[in-house]
Amino acid sequence: MPHLTLTGLYLASTVLAVVLAYRHRQRYSMQLTASVLVDVVVMTLLIHVGGGLGSGFGSMLLVTLAGAGLVGEGRLVLFYAAMTTLSILFEQSYRALQHEFDAAGFFHAGLFCAGFFAVGIFARLLARRVIANEVLARQRGIALNNQTVINQRVIEEMQDGVLVLSRDGRVKQSNPRARQLLGSNGGSEALLSECSPELARGFADWCRDGGEEAMLVQVAANNMQLCARFVCTASTESDVLVFLENMSRLREQAQQIKLAALGRLTASIAHEIRNPLSAISHAGELMREERRGELHERLLRIVLDNSQRLERIVSDVLELGRRDRVYRELIDLRQMLPAFVEQYLGKEHVPADVIRLEFSGLATLCFDRSHFHQVLWNLLSNALRHSQVLAGSVRMLVCNAKVDGQVELHVIDDGEGVGDEWREQIFEPFFTTHHRGTGLGLYIARELCDANGAELELQAPGPGADFRVLGRAVGC
Repeated sequence: MPHLTLTGLYLASTVLAVVLAYRHRQRYSMQLTASVLVDVVVMTLLIHVGGGLGSGFGSMLLVTLAGAGLVGEGRLVLFYAAMTTLSILFEQSYRALQHEFDAAGFFHAGLFCAGFFAVGIFARLLARRVIANEVLARQRGIALNNQTVINQRVIEEMQDGVLVLSRDGRVKQSNPRARQLLGSNGGSEALLSECSPELARGFADWCRDGGEEAMLVQVAANNMQLCARFVCTASTESDVLVFLENMSRLREQAQQIKLAALGRLTASIAHEIRNPLSAISHAGELMREERRGELHERLLRIVLDNSQRLERIVSDVLELGRRDRVYRELIDLRQMLPAFVEQYLGKEHVPADVIRLEFSGLATLCFDRSHFHQVLWNLLSNALRHSQVLAGSVRMLVCNAKVDGQVELHVIDDGEGVGDEWREQIFEPFFTTHHRGTGLGLYIARELCDANGAELELQAPGPGADFRVLGRAVGC
């Protein structure tokens, strides 16, 4: 009966400690100390009633101290062990006073007391290790999550396509660029053959033959040529990484690098040519003052004409080297174009009714005024050269673009148009179909448009050539 009473008291104290811990969470150390004190007192009473440590209740104190060591703070664990030791020694001393002295009982109590300190200290060391590992795991989890987010962002913003394939040819992951290059909206676990049969055949050949060389793949969905490179991974499922590069973009980059180098070279050569060319032209003008016969006049005219042609080429090349100096402003085309056309007609001695202006919608363009002047001069010269030079043979049409905030300027002639065999080369430097042309007019016009954030394009084939300048109408 005393055992049941003490056991009930112990359970009631435990429930009370839990309730206090729930209602007063901020006083955790005080609650834990109170709970351990109740446990020690109750267990000591049970040990006394049960006839000493031989009753087995002493082992419960080891469990109590182990739990307190795991959740306790710092030196409180040693305090709990010392408090339990004093309680057990007090009980043993009281028993020795009531009965005869028992040396074996004191030795047994001493072993338990040493065990109390050992269990408390080891439990606290284990708790510190667990807490440190938990903090480290939390930090590594945060770092891993941050790295995952960054990697995902990098993959999504890559200009190259990235695919993750399983060995059976299923697409496990893909970035937006890869789906764009393949012209597919296939989701996760889609078959590669459904996204791109051409790439699936290349993947099958790679799995069969191995190797690390890249292969060219022609995508039928968008008629795009891609460079595919397959890379094995060390994942548990032996997934394969596929890197896709747009060959047309690589060719454009190579072409841009080549043209930039060519531009620097030609600019240097142009500077060296201009001085002797000026001397030749000046000498020719002096010789023109001497009348030495018709043959002399004809040869002199050839020299001067070709000198002027070389001077135009040198001027165009040097002007191209200054394309980076851009001073954009908002140009009112309704005011600027009539004055420009009048100036052009007067200088080129062209009838006034040959060029016709048409306006609709927005009529402002964000452009460098001197650059725009040169672009228009080149486009009009090209249009007049290939037109019939009749009334309205050349039309300059200004209208709204399909995208808000943009404007289109069309220069249209009534000539034969540009043949299909020339459309790909029309904007290349030094390409011309005219025996007296330099081949730099359209190339320079396109470069100046690009420097001003605009586009110069040759529209679809029609009765004549239609060159369109697409630029911003607001926000210089």
